[in-house]
Amino acid sequence: MLRKTQRIAIGIVLGAAAGVCSAQSPATESMRIETNQLAPPNNASASNSLRGRVGQDFTEPPPVPPVPQSLTEAMFTSGEAPLTIEAVESLACSRNPTLTQAQAQIQGELGKAIQAGLVPNPTLRYVGEQWGVENTAGEWQGVEFSQRIVTAKKLQLSRAKFLQMTRASQWHALEQEYQVLNDVRISFWMTLGQQQLVAIHNEILKNAEDAVLTARELYNEGQATRAQMHEANVTLQKARLDLLMIRNQHRANWYEMASLAGMRTQPTPLDGVLEGVPSLIDFDQALDRLTTESPQILAARAKLQADEIKVKRETVEPIPDLVVTYGYGRNFEAGQNTHNTGLSLEVPIYDWNQGTIRQAEADVMRQRGEIDRIEFSLQRQLAQAYQHYLTALQNVRSYQEVILPESRRAYEVLLDAYKEDRVDWPTVLQSQRHLYQEQSTYVQHLVAWRSQETLIGGFLLQGGLTPPTGPTPPGHISATPKPR
Repeated sequence: MLRKTQRIAIGIVLGAAAGVCSAQSPATESMRIETNQLAPPNNASASNSLRGRVGQDFTEPPPVPPVPQSLTEAMFTSGEAPLTIEAVESLACSRNPTLTQAQAQIQGELGKAIQAGLVPNPTLRYVGEQWGVENTAGEWQGVEFSQRIVTAKKLQLSRAKFLQMTRASQWHALEQEYQVLNDVRISFWMTLGQQQLVAIHNEILKNAEDAVLTARELYNEGQATRAQMHEANVTLQKARLDLLMIRNQHRANWYEMASLAGMRTQPTPLDGVLEGVPSLIDFDQALDRLTTESPQILAARAKLQADEIKVKRETVEPIPDLVVTYGYGRNFEAGQNTHNTGLSLEVPIYDWNQGTIRQAEADVMRQRGEIDRIEFSLQRQLAQAYQHYLTALQNVRSYQEVILPESRRAYEVLLDAYKEDRVDWPTVLQSQRHLYQEQSTYVQHLVAWRSQETLIGGFLLQGGLTPPTGPTPPGHISATPKPR
């Protein structure tokens, strides 16, 4: 075992290894100072002195792998203030294009309701009968006015139906808001988690650099093999690659969150807290809330009410409307001004709208089945999400209460033992690396817990950039020039 007195007596620390370590332990740093004070004034004499102590068969250790260029680049270049989750949500509510589409969809359905309830326009026409016979003005010339009188409250039923469809569109707009905000929040937690993981992996990298430097010192002292030097280099390079991977993931998550919030800016730091006091969500309460308050369910029920009104509307369609006609003009044969009146209606003998009524009744049956389908689909989705949530919650509690405290205590015990010359420094480094790895896993569990908690609280809705759901299925009979 390499004692502290032995580490101080080392004659030289190779420059390549010393340049790699950006943060060293206090004990190692103090040893570096004393080593520099004992070192000869030039490299040649230092090398000769070392060979004199170690032996003529000394072989230079393998070089330390160069630092990748990507690790020297800053993560944040914009210089803007950190973003909070409230700020990102506010941006999403004002800039996400799907929310604008959802509001436009409401206005479209409201337009149908307005149009469907309008009274038909009157018809005004000029009539000239047999004019030009023997160069006369004809028998009668005048103006006729006709008006369709809609019976059986058809206009009111049509308007009520589309107003109900407007309510369904409003629920779909709320559904889209949950989809956007859920995705924004989950992306925020993931990006914040990656930001914390970058900090942890920076510490892991420093640990690997210290391990390389320690291995080179042991090699110089004859207490480590060349194979161990190569293994230390491999560990260092893997730590660098892990850090690069986390930074790449952070960048990807940032731009995903920015897309949902309608931002076109460079990555900036996030200000938030992943940790919290985990409280268990009751599955039965979550299921009851999901099947009674979910915008998907409420929109489907509003659509069912519209379909039921539609059946009433199509049932009264065969009742004929009245067309009243009135005309006023000049009878040139009689030499007097006269009036014309008329009343017409369509007799529903062959076509009494029986096919459309059947279609409307089928829509009601289909929509009732759609409500059941949505309820069972939500129950299945909740079961899957709750399983992930429960597992993440259990992991978070275990890490908070047992794993992290025990890992930290184990590291502290070994560090104290090293100060008392009872363990060597590589053992301390290994325990420190294990602590950082557990902290990294803990952050991942925190992200999973926050994400699933957000999803369950947001009615399991996701898809912040998918087009909003429409209330009208394809082929609906509302696709007519005059909505009814």
